[in-house]
Amino acid sequence: MRKLRLGIIGLGYIGNVHLRHSLKLNNASLVAVSDMSKRALKNARNAGVKKTFDNYEQLLKDPEIDAVIIALPTHLHLQCARLAAEERKHIFLEKPMARTVQESQEIISAAERNCVKLMIGYQFRFNPTFRNLKERINAGTLGDVEIAYATNISSGPFFHRMQDYAPTPVPEWWFNKELTGGGPLIDLGSHMINLLRWYFGEITDIKSHLSYRFNLDFEDSATCLAKFESGTLGIISVGWFSEVSNVQVELFGTNQQTRIQHRAPNSLLTAVQMLTMGRSKFYESHFNELQYFVKCLMKDRPPSPSGQDGLRDLEAITRAYKNEIRLG
Repeated sequence: MRKLRLGIIGLGYIGNVHLRHSLKLNNASLVAVSDMSKRALKNARNAGVKKTFDNYEQLLKDPEIDAVIIALPTHLHLQCARLAAEERKHIFLEKPMARTVQESQEIISAAERNCVKLMIGYQFRFNPTFRNLKERINAGTLGDVEIAYATNISSGPFFHRMQDYAPTPVPEWWFNKELTGGGPLIDLGSHMINLLRWYFGEITDIKSHLSYRFNLDFEDSATCLAKFESGTLGIISVGWFSEVSNVQVELFGTNQQTRIQHRAPNSLLTAVQMLTMGRSKFYESHFNELQYFVKCLMKDRPPSPSGQDGLRDLEAITRAYKNEIRLG
């Protein structure tokens, strides 16, 4: 059986993570990449990628490519995913799926109309610790989970902007609400909402409190209160205000309570793991989700999280923005 042939569109931070992992997949080969940056394309060629394009439409027309990983800024998701579907390329699309519910629906329609598979990139679902928690919830070990806290705090657009101790510019689109769809609620909140929906079912009601510490035209932190169909009450806190990133989930059940964290290790440990294994423990879930995506395509199975998952997340986020609670 031949290997699945992949293309990557977008070589920013997360695109480069996918590039490193794509080169390590046993049942897939990375055929081509696309980016506007000459430096990014040169780095890809140095890593062993033979085909590089500065226009993703050229990549999408390449008959040798079976599926694409789209890691572009959010405002480009609809246009790129639609073109990918029309070229009959299966799609792995980074979160958030789009800026709006309508854009998400258009992406799903394009994929269905052209009979291509669509998966949304939510790596925490492929993290062994978070998956184990899902199994514990399903097994009833915690009892009925009454309260769930989900937190995702980082420095947002400034994350990974230090290279060789010199700051690098932040792309302007990060600070344009029309291009991003919002701040950390749509950026980081999509992760945590998706994770809690996976644990506790659909959201029946959601409200938010938004903060504007940096006086931007969108929020820089958000706290949401969500009710799930299981009866669980979720408190979701996200923000772009801390130099120390932290992702954690804390659950309070009638039998047990538990807390799990996903924090970045020191850079030396990460470097050693990359040299010895080709990937680090911190990014293991990113590798796992790509491996799963490729396996689904090889076996002709629908992948999950699906486009419908991404749509449900955007629906909840849209409701949260509309149902804003103003305090003091």
